[in-house]
Amino acid sequence: MKTVIGVLASLALIAVVSVIIVLHKVPGAITLPRIGPECTVRADGEVTLDSVQMANAATIAAVGIRKEMPEQAVVVALATAFQESKLENLDDGDRDSVGLFQQRPSQGWGTFDQIKNPRYAASKFYTALKKVKGWEDMRVTDAAQKVQRSAYPNAYEKWADESRVLARALMGLATGAVECTVTGDPVVRGAAAATALVAGLKLDWGKKLDLVGKEAAGLTVSVSNASSGWRYAHWLVSHASGTGLERVRFGDLEWHAGDGKWQQVTTAVAGDDRRVVAEVFS
Repeated sequence: MKTVIGVLASLALIAVVSVIIVLHKVPGAITLPRIGPECTVRADGEVTLDSVQMANAATIAAVGIRKEMPEQAVVVALATAFQESKLENLDDGDRDSVGLFQQRPSQGWGTFDQIKNPRYAASKFYTALKKVKGWEDMRVTDAAQKVQRSAYPNAYEKWADESRVLARALMGLATGAVECTVTGDPVVRGAAAATALVAGLKLDWGKKLDLVGKEAAGLTVSVSNASSGWRYAHWLVSHASGTGLERVRFGDLEWHAGDGKWQQVTTAVAGDDRRVVAEVFS
């Protein structure tokens, strides 16, 4: 009897493990494994990411905008990073693959340290994509494959819908589309937080950034139109978890770290569509 019970218990354990394995292999799931606070992006669809993935996605999009790449290029880049790393800056992978795009030092993509820099990795990807003749008219997976030369050439397509949602939001084509909730004590406060925000903005946006002012309480970015404003506003919220950001305001909407939502502004500053205002925890 004990033997029978033991066998049944073993079979039950195998069944549970098998279910877990199957669940983790479901392709194309929009909600990915959580690492830290949650972010939701809504722009003709909905995607949920953790704060690390969201920050990496925002950087990929910003680099594409800085390099004057069209929206479809950002979609292809995001789909590639989804498939290769789940938007995480990995230390390793297949053979010597590393980083967001699993680029290989041995294949001329750069050194390990260079590829581990998300901005460098994204820039190299866009440069390679731009050299692909007719990539603009290809399916997302075909354009990505021309750059990546993966053993799974059709795998990128399953991330196309999610990537379009992210690209639309991060390129400023949707209003109040990125919402991230940040709980617990800020990682940094005051002047140090403001300095970190400015540094990150300059690294991602380069000369495209028109910074009006930086204070201990935060910073202000001037913008020429609503689309540009939402690009910066969504970038800021995407990086909120690691920068001590407490509040972002643009136009008549305001985001607050505690509840993570964009809400109507009722103060005298409402309606200012010429600048994005970011405030850090004091």
